[in-house]
Amino acid sequence: MELALFDLDNTLLSGDSDFEWAQFLIGKGVLDREIQEAKNIEFYEQYKAGTLDIHAFLAFQLAPLTRHSRAELDAWHREYMEKHIRPIMGQAARERVRRHLEAGHLVALVTATNSFVTGPIAREFGISHLIATIPACEDGRFTGLPRGTPAFQHGKIIRVEEWLESQGLWWDSFATTWFYSDSHNDLPLLEKVSRPVAVDPDERLRRTAEARGWEIISLRSSCMMANFPQ
Repeated sequence: MELALFDLDNTLLSGDSDFEWAQFLIGKGVLDREIQEAKNIEFYEQYKAGTLDIHAFLAFQLAPLTRHSRAELDAWHREYMEKHIRPIMGQAARERVRRHLEAGHLVALVTATNSFVTGPIAREFGISHLIATIPACEDGRFTGLPRGTPAFQHGKIIRVEEWLESQGLWWDSFATTWFYSDSHNDLPLLEKVSRPVAVDPDERLRRTAEARGWEIISLRSSCMMANFPQ
């Protein structure tokens, strides 16, 4: 058995789902453009620089979920999927996931972005296992707080191991463990697996991948699919 883990933002997607969700809400007038757009961009730049305070970010990210009913949020999410997400779901990314699934590998999406935003995206890719930051709920409404460990940096290892244990599995249950990511923020999990794959990597991850001999691919072009190991 083999395990294939995928990051989402700027890895399977040619963009960032959380950034796009905030921009979607700004575009609908749900969030104040002047204040929210600047903050959204600020957090995104901190993420790229590796300086993001995940708890401060989650307070920002999850707050809009608390102000609206789940029915309204779900309706908005369907529109968001159509306008913001499907256009950045490339064929090469879909094909890479499909090949792992067809090979009988256990496949999971592992992302810091919250499960409300990412759950339908995982399903769109055909991935049934989602390891994401979980927004807490009470009485059917989001509280604005995360539940448990955020799936960010080393927290991704914690959450993956909890999920594997719930399946009666461990790292050594697999002949090969893969993790695909674009970001140096994911170095802890990339270093944990036996087959780290840098996907359209940021500069810091590219330097690390080159120094360590890791595979480097692009999922922005279908030509890379020929490199999928048999």
